[in-house]
Amino acid sequence: MEPRLLESSEGRLALTRLDPLAFGLLYLPHHMKGKQTGEQITLADCHLDWARRARQWVRPVTEPRSARDVFISPRESAKSTWWFLIIPMWAAAHGFIKFVAAFSDSASQSETHLATFKAELDGNQLLREDFPDLTKPATRPRGSVVADRQSLIQMASGFTFAARGIDSGNLGLKVGRQRPDTLICDDIESGEANYSVHQAKKRLSTLQNVILPLSEFARVAVVGTTTMAGGLIHQCVKSVTTTEESAAWIKEDKFRVHYYEPIIKTDEGERSIWPAKWPMAYMRDVRATRSFKLNFLNQPANMDSDYWTEEDFTYGRFATARTFLSIDGAVTTKKTSDYTGLAVVGFAPARPAREGARATPPRCLVEHAEAVKLKGKALRERVLQLLDSYPEIGAVLVESNQGGDLWLEVLHDLPVRVITFSNSEPKETRAGRVLNLYQLLPPRVVHAEPLPALEEQMCAFPNGLNDDLVDAVGNPVLRFLRPPARKVPTAEQRSYV
Repeated sequence: MEPRLLESSEGRLALTRLDPLAFGLLYLPHHMKGKQTGEQITLADCHLDWARRARQWVRPVTEPRSARDVFISPRESAKSTWWFLIIPMWAAAHGFIKFVAAFSDSASQSETHLATFKAELDGNQLLREDFPDLTKPATRPRGSVVADRQSLIQMASGFTFAARGIDSGNLGLKVGRQRPDTLICDDIESGEANYSVHQAKKRLSTLQNVILPLSEFARVAVVGTTTMAGGLIHQCVKSVTTTEESAAWIKEDKFRVHYYEPIIKTDEGERSIWPAKWPMAYMRDVRATRSFKLNFLNQPANMDSDYWTEEDFTYGRFATARTFLSIDGAVTTKKTSDYTGLAVVGFAPARPAREGARATPPRCLVEHAEAVKLKGKALRERVLQLLDSYPEIGAVLVESNQGGDLWLEVLHDLPVRVITFSNSEPKETRAGRVLNLYQLLPPRVVHAEPLPALEEQMCAFPNGLNDDLVDAVGNPVLRFLRPPARKVPTAEQRSYV
């Protein structure tokens, strides 16, 4: 910033007009620091991205449903500070928006955010000096205040801010002839203990049929953290972290999903999304916990699994002697067909005890797992990409129960051999044998890193919508380790043990 510009209102307005980050640093710095960051102003990657994306608010929305976004980041990443305070206050101060309607899971939660916003209008001296009409309430000809309530304020500049609970009556919300031009939904889903799939469907109905119709031309920002597997925010996460088909409402309502991972991979290794608040050492300590998956990754584990649970996954790396690319394929790519599972699985033989090192049993390392809806040439190209990415792959293992010789037509002339086979053993029996290998001590199957799509399918098995990755990993594991068949008790049988 040019120091001389900071000395006058005109200079400060010029500096902040097109820069919400500069606005926050200049007018709201006390909201950008805290105990966890040593009372210093620090920024996360997501904060910088939000500030960049908010610059689009300077242009009016000219097409219906064209400015709808979902922002998903770790819990306690200052989402409310940015989306309920810094960004709307910057846009209102410079006249880019006129009417914000903000929603949270409860009315009290939303009204608390509005109270913070109003406290700045009332007590922030620099803000009052530079934006006098924004900080003064609108009044009637006789001098009475138009609206200064817990749930609604109207300012002399013409700016209006309404705060509501997501399930309160909002149909037709407007002030005079003015409808909201900005809709902010922050944490609109309840916590896991007080939420269900049925309630998530009702919440979606409220969003689609009550909130969004307030204005087809409104800017919409849905901001949140996953609270439950299968919830709305989790559906959004899956739309960008897995190859599964997105929930229909995301595309139908033209939402763009922005997902921020807590650990960012770089050419130099890994780093935290917010190093000042969550150092990488802390991230490594907690990354395998259920809390991390829910509150940081936004990928909750299924607690009601008959087979795998989150405790069954072990992470690490070790040298392998043989590696397969395993394919569990679908014959078609229609919406009703299954996905094709692709997994890279390596094998390390048993190692006897040596001086300074313990003996290790034979083990498998799952390096990669993905589900795709590809066939023919597109599937072949993806297989070749994986062979390039994992040069240690020595063979492609294909379960040919579906497709038969079609696989040889797709996978002809590969740089590695293709092994086809068929399974006669029931799927649940095979899964039980693989699960035993995960649960042995030490575990015989290790994941090189968290593999959300695979682990979600395993925890949902056998009740999940898809299990292609369970088979894609299980087939090479059983081939490498060859454990004896063992029938897994049913849930009812286990309840009597």
